[in-house]
Formats: sequence, structure tokens, C-alpha cells
Amino acid sequence: MMRLVFILLLVAGFAIVQNSGKLHQLGSINLYQWRLIFPVLLITGFMGLSVAAAVKKYNQPDLNFLLIVNSVMLIIYGMAVFFQISRIIH
Repeated sequence: MMRLVFILLLVAGFAIVQNSGKLHQLGSINLYQWRLIFPVLLITGFMGLSVAAAVKKYNQPDLNFLLIVNSVMLIIYGMAVFFQISRIIH
């Protein structure tokens, strides 16, 4: 799951670089504090769980399961953001 998340992040970064001109028409994005709490929790949870699982050498099934669940939720959130941006662009 971690490899999939990193591959999707690389693809998203490449797509942003390639379509940076189209993204300017979105205008400014209002970033409210309470809307950002859940993505920040997902990302920090992913980083924390990946470090904790790597330190424990992936031997604890509970950490592995939490890392998989967090990765799946992060992928679903990323897909939702992608669909919203692609709907606005096209």
C-alpha cells in the first residue's frame, strides 16, 4: 500500500506540473482551518504509521493493519480531490 501511495503522489505531482496552466483558471482556493484538519490528520497519520511500522520492521500486525486502512483512506481522499479538480477543469 505504501508503494501505491507513493506512486500515486508521483503521478499527481507530474500531472500538476504538466497542467499548471489549466490550474490557474481555478483561481484562489480558500483554505479554512477546519476543512484542512482531516487531510492533515490523514497525512500525518500515514507518515507516523509508516515510520512506526518501519522501526518495528513490519512485525506487528496491528500497525500494519492501521497503515493499510490509513493508506486506503488517503487514496480515497486523493481520488475525491482529483475528481473535483478534473470536473472544474473540463
